[in-house]
Amino acid sequence: MTGPTSAQGQVSAPPLDRPALVIARIERAMQASNRIIAIPCMAALIVAAAVLTYSVVARYFLKIPTDWQDETSVFLLVGATFLSGAFVQAGRGHIAIEVLAPLLSARVNRIRLALADVISLLFCAFFSWKSWTLWHEAWVDGQTTTSTFAPPLWIPYSMMAAGMTLLSLQILLQVVARITDKGSAS
Repeated sequence: MTGPTSAQGQVSAPPLDRPALVIARIERAMQASNRIIAIPCMAALIVAAAVLTYSVVARYFLKIPTDWQDETSVFLLVGATFLSGAFVQAGRGHIAIEVLAPLLSARVNRIRLALADVISLLFCAFFSWKSWTLWHEAWVDGQTTTSTFAPPLWIPYSMMAAGMTLLSLQILLQVVARITDKGSAS
């Protein structure tokens, strides 16, 4: 079924129903957020490399002690890893085991992919929830690392929680797309 014809004689798409419109808006917001988050994640990787390089030069060549570089680089890498998860998932860039795909029929393969998406969603949603509880405990209790630098642990936990929440939302959108048959080819 096609939509109404415009003044130029082109057939326009049928209007989206309300739930589809909401999902489309959420998908656009996720795409925008993924693009925005990817930039600081790339910068965090570069900064982490620079911090670790500085640490090696300062300690081994200049004999200057450093007590902050390990945790700083770990925090940067945790943030980059978790916050970029949704960006990677949007392009289906996570590692997948495809050894079974050529052996299965197209129908069974679609079921396998759908099942993998649902299991991934459940795992990521649990991980997200657990990360938020860790963040809350670290925030309320004022937890810090055990080093002399002692940065607060709510920092990496907040990045883990936010990243896993975005990843869960991205997978949920892909599951909904598969159910509505928009994304069955992916």
